[in-house]
Amino acid sequence: MTRKNAISHIWYTRCPVPTPVGLATQLGLLDTAFAAEGIKLNSIIDRSIRSSHFDHHLDYSFRHGGNVPPIRARSEGNPTRLVGITWTDEFQAIITLSETGIKTTRDLVGRRFGIARRPPGIVDFMAATALKGLVSALSLDGLAPSDVEIVDIPLSESVLDGREGPQLYGLRNRQAYGPEIAALLRGEVDAIYVKGTPGIAVANLFAAHTVAEFGFHPDPKIRINSGSPRVLTVDERLAEHRPDLVAKLIATLKQAGAWAEEHPDEVRRFVAREVGASEEVVAAANGPDLHKHLGIGLEPELVAAIGHYKDFLHEWGFLECNFDINAWVDHRPWAELDVRTVA
Repeated sequence: MTRKNAISHIWYTRCPVPTPVGLATQLGLLDTAFAAEGIKLNSIIDRSIRSSHFDHHLDYSFRHGGNVPPIRARSEGNPTRLVGITWTDEFQAIITLSETGIKTTRDLVGRRFGIARRPPGIVDFMAATALKGLVSALSLDGLAPSDVEIVDIPLSESVLDGREGPQLYGLRNRQAYGPEIAALLRGEVDAIYVKGTPGIAVANLFAAHTVAEFGFHPDPKIRINSGSPRVLTVDERLAEHRPDLVAKLIATLKQAGAWAEEHPDEVRRFVAREVGASEEVVAAANGPDLHKHLGIGLEPELVAAIGHYKDFLHEWGFLECNFDINAWVDHRPWAELDVRTVA
């Protein structure tokens, strides 16, 4: 293939969650693959460019993680391409405290469900996540969001604020769900949604009662949320100018996924480092088959899952504009991989 553009570096970012990008980074596979092309990978760390994790504005960049920010960026016209999807199920639950008397989902009728709300600006993906969790849980008992009272828990900081300083005690991030748990303890709300390693850890810390748990429910539409599945996106310049590098990226992530299937113990250890949790918490939050779910693909059912959640986000006002999910998908890197395999 004739290269249309010679570049010296590529920006990348990933969420602190189980992803093949995180695994490939820890294994050194990505640095090795791109160094062979004379390209340096630069992680988005500096605050001046960190916002690209949410709006995908950097040229020659890729992102792997939760799907709400890239869906929102695409809906706002940011030129990106969806090139891969990873579905790694995780703990999702509605929790309460024992003194509320709430035992089952039906006990939520007429009660207060708390959703943390961040300031305008960056899409409030955590609010979208909690709302979808509530909708999923209620639907299992034939209930609707109108059957509960949704109470906003206002936050003063965006996801870009408060990430440095002594208040973190040397940790890179604050403990998730702190404001929601505080509202529960103060009796301002009766139940909240939690997910993943931070969700299961905070539920354990406060001996919370699980009203509904559905992170591994057999119906994928119940499990679909901001992290299920997660998406790999690239900016338009990278997709158009260097599709060969996008194909190399996908091939490297497939290599990491194949490695994971053969190394379950190491995967749990690597993911624990990635998410900042113990291996025990990772095992509880992601299940015993985590190592089997760190692959990447672009099958129609995966694309349909992202489309389903995109429509939910638009219905609930998290997207100003809807868009055609299939027009976002770029199969060309996968076609190039197929050609390489045949060759």
